[in-house]
Amino acid sequence: MSDRAKWFDRVFDLGIPVGLLPNMIERLRGTPARLEELVQGVPTEIRLAAADGAWSIQENVGHFLDLEPLWAGRVDDLLAGAKVLRGADLTNAMTDQAKHNSAMLPDLLTRFRELRMTLVRRFEALDDEQQLLDALHPRLDQPMRPVDLALFVAEHDDHHLASIRQAIRAGGSLK
Repeated sequence: MSDRAKWFDRVFDLGIPVGLLPNMIERLRGTPARLEELVQGVPTEIRLAAADGAWSIQENVGHFLDLEPLWAGRVDDLLAGAKVLRGADLTNAMTDQAKHNSAMLPDLLTRFRELRMTLVRRFEALDDEQQLLDALHPRLDQPMRPVDLALFVAEHDDHHLASIRQAIRAGGSLK
């Protein structure tokens, strides 16, 4: 399925009920296990294959890890009363330069799990008033509350999980 939507082309219908934050937290909590299960047993040559500048499966795994500081920083922005959330590096330079293919896959997965559980605990610790805070997402030009941010992160997770699954089926990186 080569016509999958590109992440930056996605449009989000934010403004879901604040009461759905626990549901979004469960999606975030489950991502490390889903990722681990997905890549378990994938042969190294398939996991590290890259084509035409696309990320390998393992680089996609590393990308999860690379973005955790951004998500945590956006929670910081909300709690600090920022008007605009910090922007992402739309070039993904961190992932491109990280040399994730040289890392041990279990190390990437463990580090991602640790950082993700920290993010989950931060979302869980928000009180009712903090759950109503909002700030403008710089690329989407829409206000985001914690529940919207959690949805955005969960959707980003699913986007990359689907990419990884597609690459596994194709025998390596997608063009």
